[in-house]
Amino acid sequence: MRRYGFLVFLTVATLFFSAQTALSETHKRITGDELQAMMKDGTQMTVVDVREPELFAAGHVPGALNIDYYDNAKTRILKLSRKDRIVFICHGGPMGDELSEILTANGYAKVYNVKGGMRNWDGPMEKGGK
Repeated sequence: MRRYGFLVFLTVATLFFSAQTALSETHKRITGDELQAMMKDGTQMTVVDVREPELFAAGHVPGALNIDYYDNAKTRILKLSRKDRIVFICHGGPMGDELSEILTANGYAKVYNVKGGMRNWDGPMEKGGK
């Protein structure tokens, strides 16, 4: 009986840790330096800045697309190409994590979020745009 109980415990523990690992691998958090390296490697990428339009216009990652988090971003992001690497950047990180989870739950495979968002971005900046 003890052996049976131990096997049940071991099975449950294995399933729990497998599920945790799978959940933690839904998207990758990257640094600003890693984003800069990705921008140079030539692979198709869409950088999505989810801040408000006035903050985006004041300064954003070069080539970024502005999809305001508060303007139906949760549905609008589902129109992004599944072939591209999708990189989110927001004020500080949490909104990008949330949107990254939506994409990965919908089958997107190459999804990233910049840790610390624009607060930690020290790369090149563009101004203007919508």
